[in-house]
Order: sequence, then C-alpha cells, then structure tokens
Amino acid sequence: MSLPNLFLADLPPEATLTPGLIREACVAVKRNRATWLANRRTQELVELLAYTAERWLEPEFGFRRMALQLAPAETGFGPATLARGLDSFFRLLNVEGLNTLLGQDLGDSRRLDEFAAPATELRHGRLALAQGPELLAHITAGNLPNSALTALTLGVLTRSAQFVKLSRNGGIVPRLFAHSLAELEPKLGRCLELAVWPGGHTDLEAALFHEADCVTVQGSDATIASVRLRLPARSRLVAHGHRISFGFVGNDQLSSFMARKVAGRAAVDVTAWNQLGCLSPHVFYVEEHGAVTPEGFADFLANALAEREASEPRGELPIELAAELANRRALHALRSAHHAASRDEAPTVPRGAFFEAPRGATRVWASPESTAWTVVYEDDPRFHTSCLNRFVYVKPCRNLAEALHYADVVRGQVSTVGVAVSESRQSELAPELARWGISRICPLGRMQEPPLAWRHDGRPTLGELVTWTDWET
Repeated sequence: MSLPNLFLADLPPEATLTPGLIREACVAVKRNRATWLANRRTQELVELLAYTAERWLEPEFGFRRMALQLAPAETGFGPATLARGLDSFFRLLNVEGLNTLLGQDLGDSRRLDEFAAPATELRHGRLALAQGPELLAHITAGNLPNSALTALTLGVLTRSAQFVKLSRNGGIVPRLFAHSLAELEPKLGRCLELAVWPGGHTDLEAALFHEADCVTVQGSDATIASVRLRLPARSRLVAHGHRISFGFVGNDQLSSFMARKVAGRAAVDVTAWNQLGCLSPHVFYVEEHGAVTPEGFADFLANALAEREASEPRGELPIELAAELANRRALHALRSAHHAASRDEAPTVPRGAFFEAPRGATRVWASPESTAWTVVYEDDPRFHTSCLNRFVYVKPCRNLAEALHYADVVRGQVSTVGVAVSESRQSELAPELARWGISRICPLGRMQEPPLAWRHDGRPTLGELVTWTDWET
C-alpha cells in the first residue's frame, strides 16, 4: 500500500518548503472548509469519525497495517506496544464517546449546528452557538501519537480547517490517520494539511501563525514559550506543556494476593507507550504496614515487568538513551551494594511477610543483558523523575499526605495520579489529591488510557477551541 501525495508531508524529503507555500496551503484549506466542512451537521462528522475508528481497529485495515510496519522504526515503539496504544485510542472514538464529549464541553451537542441550550438555560431565555476556528494550527509533540490524533479529531468536530506541523520522529501515525479520513471522505481531506519541518524554521511558523485563528501546542515548556512570543495578538494559544505522573498504593491493597494484582496493573502503566507520555508514572509510592512491604511490592512489580517484556517487548533504543539508562541503573546498583556491604548482606524479603527496610536502603531489579526494564526501590521517599523507557521507582510512605509532601518538588507539574486503594478510601483520598492540584485521578492500570472527554490539564479540551455567541431571547 502506498500513500498518494495529498499533503505536504507526503512530499519527498528533498522537497523545500517556503513561507509562500505554507500560506497558500492555509488559504486553500480555509477555502475548502467554507465550501464543504463549515455547513456539515455535527452528527454526520461524529459518525464519520466513529466509522474511521472502527476501521482502525480491524487487524487487516491497510492504514493500520502500514502504521505497525513503519512506525516502530520511526518512533522506537515495538509493534505490540504500538498496537495496544492504537487500540486504546480508537476504542474510545465511538459515537457514544464523541457525543459525551460534546455534551460535557458544550452543554448541548447541537450547539455547533445551531443556537441551543439545556433546559436550565432555556428557562432563563438564553441560547448559545459555539463556533470553531476557521483555521486551527497544531504544533504536535513526537513522544507518542495520541495527542496529534486527538487534535485532529477535535478539529473535525469543530469544523475547522486544520494545518498540522508533525514531529519528524513521530508523524507517521497521525499522517496515516489523516489519509484514512481523506479516503473515506475526500472533501474532508481537502480541509486538512500536514507538513514536517525541523525546528528553528521560524519563517515557516510565522507564515502559519499569521493565517491561524487558534494554535494548539503539545511540547516542552520552552517550545510553548517560543510560540507564545511569536503568535499574533489576534490568535489564541491552547498549550499543554511538560507534565509527569505517579502512582499511590494503599496498604489495604497489599495482601499477598492483591499486591500481585496491583503490581500487574502498575506494570501496564509503565509499559504503555514505554512510559514516555505525560500520564506515565515515574514513581509508585507504597504505603507502609501492609502484609507486603513496599520493597516486596517492588519485587512483584519487577516480576510483572519481566512478564510484560516477554509479551510486549520495549523495542531498541538509540545508543545515547540506552547509555543513560545503563548509567542510572549502575548508580543505583552501586548504592545498593554499598548499603548491603554496610549490613554484611542484602536482606531477603519474604513475599507476604512484613519487613521494615533500614533507612537508606536501595535495591535494584533489572532485565538481564538489556535495559528493557528497571525497578529501583529506595527507602528515601523524595520524588525522583525517571529516565523513562520502563525505568520506575518504588518508594515507601506512611500515608498519602507524606507522599504528597515529598512530591512537592514537582507540584504544579503533575498531571495524573494512579491509585490502588479500597473503595471506602477513594472518597477520602480524592479531595486531598484535588486540593494538592491533581487534575486527573484514576485506577492503576489506566493511567495512559484517559477517556475521550477527560479534561486535559484540568481544562475542557473541546471547549477551549470554540468561541461563543449568546442569544438572550
């Protein structure tokens, strides 16, 4: 299967992009939007997106097969990891999920089509119409494809012409998704443009920003700051910068049987997208005084990661990243050996038994003869950011309050906390996490699988893109 040259991203690598070419592409997609997309009914677009997602879930779908063939070399994800991530995203992209998002963010799914209102506003004689940007520009990140796929989906729902600047190292999946939309509805394809260029080409971005009504940015805080400085005053910026996440395991989940299950769910979160997303855990805080100790939980987690590596290999890393992982692992192994020497021998932690680790204890579990996965247990509860790629810390804490105290160094940067506690404790811990500033709380095992309608960084994803007209009758 070969791709037609529909987008600038389909041009051969030696093709040269110019500011004039970018401007012409923007004008073309805006003109096509006015002709076809601007007057489409929302439910027609919902059904088109949902049908496209159904096709992506079929193993023999040509664009999916191409993604699984080409994306591993570009992204570094193994085929199994990539397939799981795509399935997770496209299962959410159904009619019910899309309508839930519309209703949640707009109050009434008809508001993109006409003046409408829920009953509470009608009683006060108020109607409202929501309108998407004429041209929506996306600056996408290259760490994983879901953010770009979501951006394209939201742009279709708002009936915006779209220009997507793809990452050089992660653009193949969103590019194939755009092609699949164009194959199903060619007129929609003519309302989309995708291009790739290396960073530093401010002249190309200036041409794009001049034409765009709204620019979304997924990337580093430095990238966002740079875009903000160069964006025209009339253009809106919707930005999502660098975020990290962590997990919390309550001692009521640390019976020998439950601890193994919870460790298996934690391993799912570590291996999803190779831990590269903002929703991936860097640290698991494990509450003390359970039947299984925090160190024992780390042992279970290591076993679970070894099992997942057998069924879902991480994939090869560039030499510099593999070296960073090896160096970090060696540092902690040295600390572990030093601590073991100070007490003659490293302790054996009986599974299911209580063990109080001496202060300063460090222990390392690692994949043999590779950097595929690493678990570091540290008695020191201070928060450590991971070097990712399935490298995770386990740290003890007396309770959630202590975990949050030691995580205070990253306060304001945390997106998601995955929790494993009894149902009776959830209603107690959730307000504590919310007051601390967490925008998403979910069960362990689902950290990298947010619902389609989740409020990214605590803000409505669809609602941020539209502008409103209120009509007081």
